[in-house]
Amino acid sequence: MSNTVFFILLALAAGAMMPTQAAINNKLAVAVESPILAAFVSFVVGTIALFVYVLLSGTPLGNLASVKEASPIAWIGGLLGAFFVAAAVTLVPRLGVALTFSLIIAGQMLVTLVIDHFGLLGVPETKVSLARVAGILLITAGVVLIRKF
Repeated sequence: MSNTVFFILLALAAGAMMPTQAAINNKLAVAVESPILAAFVSFVVGTIALFVYVLLSGTPLGNLASVKEASPIAWIGGLLGAFFVAAAVTLVPRLGVALTFSLIIAGQMLVTLVIDHFGLLGVPETKVSLARVAGILLITAGVVLIRKF
């Protein structure tokens, strides 16, 4: 299997995990009676899992000392992740998994156009094109269809 195919499959698997995680975290939110506590527990479990992986994979922990050299913007990734998980846990019981993730994908696509167009956060510039805007419109139409039916 080529690297490209592997990475495409990995991306699809990661995408499949997001709504699954939200639905599972919703069950946890019901148990602890709070979407925020559920998000917190989710991050604790994820942190423990990553730590075990780091230990088992032999990833050198000495590289952690370099984190102090990271730019301030690099530190907000965890905040964005916490917001995403807490929002998803809050939205799933109110909007359903399909509508929640349709809207999330639409939001992701809008922001990707802006980030790519201006080359923000160090990514290469890819100008907005009619085809890319059409893609956003099709995603938006999909959200409308999911909401309506």
